Amino acid sequence: MRNTLFQDAIQNGRRLTAIVLPLLFLATGYAIAADAQEEDFAAWLTDFRQAALSEGISSETLDAVLPGLTFRARVVELDRRQPEGTLTYAEYLSRVLPPARVNRGKRLLRKHRALLTEIGDAYGVQPRFIVALWGIESDFGRVTGGFPVLDSLATLAFDGRRGEFFRAQLLEALRIVDDGHIQPDKMLGSWAGAMGQSQFMPSSFQQFAVDHDGDGRRDIWGTLPDVFASAANYLAKAGWKHDQTWGRRVRLPEGFDLDLKGLEVTKSLPEWQALGVRRSNRDDLPTRQLTASLILPGGPGGPAFLTYPNYRVLLKWNRSHYFATTVGQFADLLMAR
Repeated sequence: MRNTLFQDAIQNGRRLTAIVLPLLFLATGYAIAADAQEEDFAAWLTDFRQAALSEGISSETLDAVLPGLTFRARVVELDRRQPEGTLTYAEYLSRVLPPARVNRGKRLLRKHRALLTEIGDAYGVQPRFIVALWGIESDFGRVTGGFPVLDSLATLAFDGRRGEFFRAQLLEALRIVDDGHIQPDKMLGSWAGAMGQSQFMPSSFQQFAVDHDGDGRRDIWGTLPDVFASAANYLAKAGWKHDQTWGRRVRLPEGFDLDLKGLEVTKSLPEWQALGVRRSNRDDLPTRQLTASLILPGGPGGPAFLTYPNYRVLLKWNRSHYFATTVGQFADLLMAR
């Protein structure tokens, strides 16, 4: 009996060793690889520092920021597995534009009406579009991202898959810090570096962010006048037309030629009318001489939209038909009682 127990113990020990040793070797391998990666990242930062100095970033900012930057493996993981095309249009719309968000948008539009009107008049952008973008990008400032932007950008620049793009974004982010718009530890955003309530990349911040309240900082993180004016400035500089809307949902006739869909095809509203296209309630289209393109974001059989020049401006903000049609519909719902 004792011999049997002893033999079992030996056998179990061998099994345990067979399981544990490979795990130990694997863990050791990961640790060595991680150490090597950290060393490579540190060397990359050293080279980057010299380049940043030559680009005009102050040594004070670089000394304060670069030593604290951390390689974020999670950021690389997210970059490698972006969910593209995983949602149907109906699923996207229900997720991004639930009734609760629409109702809150209406309340906030009323609450900030005076400020939004002032900014809308200054930039030639209807307030409802500013609120729609605010709501979709950050849930009205509630969800702006918890990743340290400088870490994320440095990680993606070092990783190399889109290294040149993120290296340029890192330089712009350092200029934002250098100019005193935000403290480095407060510069939080998405894993890809989109920042603040308007989710601007650093290059967009440099082009479009506005210090509307005149305090010397362009604060898209916490100052609503700056958030609203920055969004309006983006749209205005991208070619927004204040006397037009974005488009409208329409009904297509039976047997409609779907080769006419897409931004490559533009026709006047009377021309679309002649082809049998009508408003979603079956009324005739407006008689204005607007040019429009037919968009089917969910594919054949799904919702159809005639989109005007302002729609192309929304696509400059985000090159997604899902996104742009949802912003437009959100803005329309904000007008409804």
